[in-house]
Amino acid sequence: TERSRRGAPGDATSIRDNITIARLRFRRSIDAVGPELAGILMDVCCHLVGLEEFEQKRGWPARSAKLVLSMALTSLARHYGLIAPEQPAGGMRPDITHWADTGYRPTLEAWEGGAKPAAGE
Repeated sequence: TERSRRGAPGDATSIRDNITIARLRFRRSIDAVGPELAGILMDVCCHLVGLEEFEQKRGWPARSAKLVLSMALTSLARHYGLIAPEQPAGGMRPDITHWADTGYRPTLEAWEGGAKPAAGE
């Protein structure tokens, strides 16, 4: 029988390929969360910087890093498909464009202190 010319599992070539693939996946995940959130992910998750230390280093208020890290992890989860792209974090509906009653539209007269808009207009 003819032997394969590939190296044994775990040879230098496959290790190098795995490292290249891992770097590419890492870069794509960091790009997916964006530059605003990548810094906290890198420091806390990769360099094991504590949240208090991160806040002090950046001059952030206490407990603010926890909120930003939560947003960064949510974005990362969305990138990996753990959260649906159309599902916002926190449960807010993305189609809400105003907080008034349905059919409510202010008028210029009401704004200037004139007649009040009728209900349902």
